[in-house]
Order: sequence, then structure tokens, then C-alpha cells
Amino acid sequence: MRTLTGHSEGVLSVAYSPDGRYLASGIGDGAIKIWEVATVRELRTPTRHSEVVRSVAYSPDGRYLASGSQDKTIKIWEVATGNELRTLTGHSETVFSVAYSPDGRYLASGSADKTIKIWRVGQ
Repeated sequence: MRTLTGHSEGVLSVAYSPDGRYLASGIGDGAIKIWEVATVRELRTPTRHSEVVRSVAYSPDGRYLASGSQDKTIKIWEVATGNELRTLTGHSETVFSVAYSPDGRYLASGSADKTIKIWRVGQ
């Protein structure tokens, strides 16, 4: 068993990268952390959401990470750098869930506003 520590608040969501080498965690303070599983080392903490991160999901190729938040947004991050690439807006309530399509071209988000939105995010 390995334990990843260093979160400032509760961990609400975790997701493995497709190759299993990395783990992303969504945290109650709006932060996201990216960890290297083998070394149990935190690699980076991208810029935060303004509220709780409810869901994280890796793209099928592992290059991108999507996060859904109580701030009603979805952010797309470049995993290698931690840079925010896009912020998707359109939900009127908390985003509880995000998931990439198998080909990585689309991202689905589920919200407390009782809708699922499908976003074109890839090529």
C-alpha cells in the first residue's frame, strides 16, 4: 500500500492516467495535484479552481486532464506542464462529473443543473 499525503483539504476525486504511471486528485480547496505513483511524489499542482474540485479525468492519450468544479466550470489542463488550456462555461450549477470519449475528441460533463453537456475538445 502507498499513501499520498500533502492535501490541504479532503480529496473528492482521483483518476489514473491511461498508462497507470500518474494519479490526479481533485481537492476541496479547488486545487488539483498530479502524482507519480511509483515514487509517491507530487509532480505539480496546476492553478486552482475558485471552488471545490468534484471530478478529474485524463484524456485517453494521457496528455490532458479535465476537472469539474463547484465553481460551475470545467478546466482542461496540459499534464506535462500543468498549464490551463481552456475553461469551459455553460453549466448553471456545480459540475459533479467529467469524462472523455474514447477517442478524446469530446468531453461530457454532468451537473447539479440537471444537464449533461458534451463539449468538443479534441481534433
